[in-house]
Amino acid sequence: MKILVVEDEPQALEYLRQGLSESGYAVETALTGTDGLHAAVTGDHDLVVLDVMLPGVDGFAVLSALRSASQVPVLMLTSRDQMSDKVRGFDLGADDYLTKPFQFPELLGRVRALLRRGRPAAHDPVLRVADLEVDPVRHSAMRGDTRLDLSAKEFALLALLAERSGDVLSRTEIASLVWDIHFDSGTNVVDVAIRRLRAKVDDPFAVKLIHTVRGVGYVLEARPST
Repeated sequence: MKILVVEDEPQALEYLRQGLSESGYAVETALTGTDGLHAAVTGDHDLVVLDVMLPGVDGFAVLSALRSASQVPVLMLTSRDQMSDKVRGFDLGADDYLTKPFQFPELLGRVRALLRRGRPAAHDPVLRVADLEVDPVRHSAMRGDTRLDLSAKEFALLALLAERSGDVLSRTEIASLVWDIHFDSGTNVVDVAIRRLRAKVDDPFAVKLIHTVRGVGYVLEARPST
């Protein structure tokens, strides 16, 4: 799931980016209200984390303009705790409001709550391939009755493969979407991650789901037994 973070303080922005990325989310960032509004309107995000105190165009103006184009959930961050500011934010269409300073687990809990709330009730978020079930909302994965103990990056990688089940993903694409890095052909970070993921997802089970397509990349799919 993709989250846009708009925050003008570089250290705070990196703190949020790192924390959300480690929790398995794909994170895009912006340092100004203008850039944040452009990214929010043109991008396909599941949630926007929006600071109020931004240079030039502040968070309230960004939210007001955004609501004319999108109903993406918005969590506002601010160092101002006046009730009038919170009321203004909610009146403009904010979905939640968090006052700085805050503990990251509190922000993460609110992010997860908004993402659950933002999904249509009729939509089942669980990704299923054979006996594998990946739930991006609850951040859980199962094979049959066995719960898979995955790190945040392993879960993000598995969720990507499950969401694109049947599609062959190149190492470059995987590196970009999971690690937000440009793939260096001299590194084996993707291959190592796939090997570790296979040890948990495939090795204990008779049916293998993660397959290598030589010279191209990897694909997750159920294949007929031979």
